[in-house]
Amino acid sequence: MKKIVKSILIVFFIAGLSALLAMNIFHREYPKTIAINPANRHVADLLNKHIVDTTVSLLRSGNIVLRMGLGADSYLLSQMNRKNKAYSHCGIVMIENGYPFVYHSIGGEDNPDERLRRDSASFFFSPKHNTSIAIMHYDYSDDRIAALRQIVSRYYKEKPKFDMKFDLKTDDRIYCAEFIYKAVNKAMNDTSYIKTTSFLGYTFVGIDDLFINPHAHIIWQKKFK
Repeated sequence: MKKIVKSILIVFFIAGLSALLAMNIFHREYPKTIAINPANRHVADLLNKHIVDTTVSLLRSGNIVLRMGLGADSYLLSQMNRKNKAYSHCGIVMIENGYPFVYHSIGGEDNPDERLRRDSASFFFSPKHNTSIAIMHYDYSDDRIAALRQIVSRYYKEKPKFDMKFDLKTDDRIYCAEFIYKAVNKAMNDTSYIKTTSFLGYTFVGIDDLFINPHAHIIWQKKFK
C-alpha cells in the first residue's frame, strides 16, 4: 500500500495537484469497522452475501466491474477520477467454464508480486474490504467480445506488473484503468472508444473515464451494509 500511495502522490505532483495534497488527506477519517450488535452484524452479513451472489449471477463476458475499497490507498486512487470519485478499482469479466472471473491489475499488500491477476468474481466483490460495487457494459458486439477475450488472455499470459508511475506509454507495466482502456480499445480497433483525461499537462485514464462514456451502461450498482 505504501508504494501505491507514494506513486499516486507523485502523479498528483506531476499533474500539479499540490492543493489536493495540502488538504490533510492523510488525517481524514476513513471508513472503519464499527462494533455493532452481533445479531445486526449477522443480518448485514446475510444481506451482503445476497448482494455479492446477485451481482455474480448478473455477470457476462465483457462486463467491466467496479468497486470502492477501504483505506487511504483506495481514497487516493478514487481521487484520480476527475468527474465521479465513486470507485477506486476495476476489472474485466470473462466467463470460463460457466463461472465469471475478473482480470485486473492491482498492486500493494493485496498483491505482493504486483502481476495482473485473475480472481473469482465473488472474491473480487468481497464486502470485507469494499464499500460498494457495480457492473457496467459497453455496446460492443459478440465478435468484439471474442476479440477482447483473446486480448485479455494475452495480457494475462504476459502478466505485466502494476504501474506505480501510472504511465500510459509503457505496456510492460499497467494500472487497472489503463488495462481496460488498452484492452477494450484494441478489441474495438478504435483508439478513442475509451478516451483519456488530460489535466495540467498530464494524461491518464481515470476509472470514471470508463463509465462516463457514451458507449457505457451501468447495469447494476450496490452499497454494502
